[in-house]
Amino acid sequence: MKKSVLWSLRLGFSSAQSKKIKTLGFEKFLSTSLNVKVDKNLPDCLKDEPKSFEDFRKLRKKTKNATAEKKKEFCSKQRKVAIQLQKWWLNKMMTSEYPLIESMVCFWHNHFVSTQQKVKVNYWIYQHHMILRNHAFGNFKTLTKQIIKSNAMISYLDNAKNRNNNFNENLSRELLELFTLGIGNYTEDDIKNGAKALAGLNYGEESGVYRRFIENNDTITYLGKTGFFKADDIIDIIFEQPEIPYLITKKLLQWFIEDEPKEEKVKELGDYFKSIDFEIQPLLTKMFTEAYADDLNVTKIKDPLRYIIQLKNEMNIDIEKPEHILFFLRQQGMELFNQPNVKGWDGGNGWLSSQTYLQRNNVADLLCMGKLIRGKKMENKTKPRINLYKSKMNNKEIIKSLTDNLVFEVNDDMQADLETILKYDFDASSPNANTVVLRLFNYIIKTPEFQVI
Repeated sequence: MKKSVLWSLRLGFSSAQSKKIKTLGFEKFLSTSLNVKVDKNLPDCLKDEPKSFEDFRKLRKKTKNATAEKKKEFCSKQRKVAIQLQKWWLNKMMTSEYPLIESMVCFWHNHFVSTQQKVKVNYWIYQHHMILRNHAFGNFKTLTKQIIKSNAMISYLDNAKNRNNNFNENLSRELLELFTLGIGNYTEDDIKNGAKALAGLNYGEESGVYRRFIENNDTITYLGKTGFFKADDIIDIIFEQPEIPYLITKKLLQWFIEDEPKEEKVKELGDYFKSIDFEIQPLLTKMFTEAYADDLNVTKIKDPLRYIIQLKNEMNIDIEKPEHILFFLRQQGMELFNQPNVKGWDGGNGWLSSQTYLQRNNVADLLCMGKLIRGKKMENKTKPRINLYKSKMNNKEIIKSLTDNLVFEVNDDMQADLETILKYDFDASSPNANTVVLRLFNYIIKTPEFQVI
């Protein structure tokens, strides 16, 4: 695989940026990607949604007293808005000139999980998303402080139910176990006392606020420190722990570079992350530039987003209805804003079961036959077209052009299979040449080699 294609996939979702990487050079492309302007325009689908806490209270009261039919109508409308929000983000992933920010937001989205299905308030999900977007390349501690106090997180991890003398430990537990330190680096007492510090942190306008009559004001001992602590205080204490940098550096390596990173690399990057006071941008710069220079022969299984957007890009097709892609992502277990649980998508081998591999192959067949993901025929203007060959190329040159852009390596057996499909006497200038090359393309994208980057 061409290096520019590989890094286009690692820093984005397809090979669309490979030419820009070659033109600008890797360092310039990376620097530009890390400094893109954050789009803060409110999605159209949310413009008529309630936004103030008072509006939410009025709406909740109204729906509570509504008829069964009106409640059903309201739920249907909310689900439609939720899908529109998914489409809004998917469009950004598919069209961004420098999509690293979208991949990074997706990383944080899968780290600080908060789902539409549980939260049910689309505007809160959007607020949560914008915290991740605004701090995608910022400071990890600052991001953690803000996201823990988001209305969506308070709802998702039940902290609205966490009250003095009736504590709920969900947010306290996941803050330690999944968001920062990892299992084995805290005690059950830390979880219980963390819940006391978080008690009373309830819904607010832009973020959560403490409610005076339900918060807890006890002195607690948390990770070895004793005092009167609230949310920001316990996060400050967490970030003083020696184990704090390594959970996140391992997950970053797994998300962007390889499914099974070496522990020494995790520690090296973690030590560096701590030395720069948990600033994300310089960490990513170091991680990416070193991996690019080392040219390591490591692989990771493509997530469904990269798989489907890469197909769309390589086949030059416009998928008329983004919900078809959303349908595929749900099939594959990667629905945006709706991870299966608080741990998020497992990634790695979890992306390729026998069922999901079959689904990928079925989608490959449909798209190569000129059909949409749901089976409907494409319009003529959207029919697939492979541009990786020219009329003067022979079969081996075309095979090399495709494999250079799609797979890491081609062994002798695979080469023989490809030459059987595209025989030595193939005429690339013939009227049906694209159809034959599509057949070759379809074979390649259904191989195990295509499933990794």
